[in-house]
Amino acid sequence: MGTIVSFHAHPDDESISSGGTLARAAAAGHRVVLVFATRGELDAAVPGVLEPGEQLSVRRTAESYASAAVLGAQRVEFLGYTDSGPMGAPSNDAPYSFWRANVEHAAKLLAVILDEEEPDILTTYDDNGGYGRPDHIQVHRVGARAAELSAVPVVAQVTINRDWMTRGVRGVTEAGQAPEGWEAPREVPTFGKPESEITHRVDAVDFVDQKRASMRAHASQIGPEHVLLAMPEPMFAMGMGVEFFIVDPVPNPASAPEVFEELFTPLRR
Repeated sequence: MGTIVSFHAHPDDESISSGGTLARAAAAGHRVVLVFATRGELDAAVPGVLEPGEQLSVRRTAESYASAAVLGAQRVEFLGYTDSGPMGAPSNDAPYSFWRANVEHAAKLLAVILDEEEPDILTTYDDNGGYGRPDHIQVHRVGARAAELSAVPVVAQVTINRDWMTRGVRGVTEAGQAPEGWEAPREVPTFGKPESEITHRVDAVDFVDQKRASMRAHASQIGPEHVLLAMPEPMFAMGMGVEFFIVDPVPNPASAPEVFEELFTPLRR
């Protein structure tokens, strides 16, 4: 069996971006390890979720373990940096924020875990972090360097397939299947990547229930009214049941890890 280490900026990122892939891997008997750079303490909590005096960082830590249990992950680690907040915020420059972290030092921290686990695959984010958030961009940088230090065979950058999303929204709208009052999301050029830059997909439609449950585990961030959880089940399965990755370089099929060949399907043959 193989091992996947999945590196993320904040708790709940693992659920939304790659929860289906991780659940599918775990269900097949592969080892899944979650690593978070921060505890996401700067995000606003869903109103009424926290107990009086409860710290958000403590709650989000607990939610990470609950999500891991749903997905089948067997280990959860935190690198210990603080949340940097959105791009341009004063918190970007706060001491110990992940955005300010020395990439080499942070990569060595991650490499300790990678050396222990000897993973076949490390998942990170694309070079824009999916949508330009500082800590997400830093995950790309730190993950790439850590993979070099630990000689990880495959680095899979999770991303958003901009073209897939556009086609899906158009199809739902034209078929009249959109919920009443639902508005299609506005296309943002910096959101995700065009399909031409994406190399692989993971089909995880059979694991969308686990993905949704993993998202629900992050109750301080993803409430029942959240746009993703409010999606009808068929729409959720269509939009969230396939996850996309950029793998560069693509491993030679003759030497590629079995878990990679099992889970990842090339977009182009």
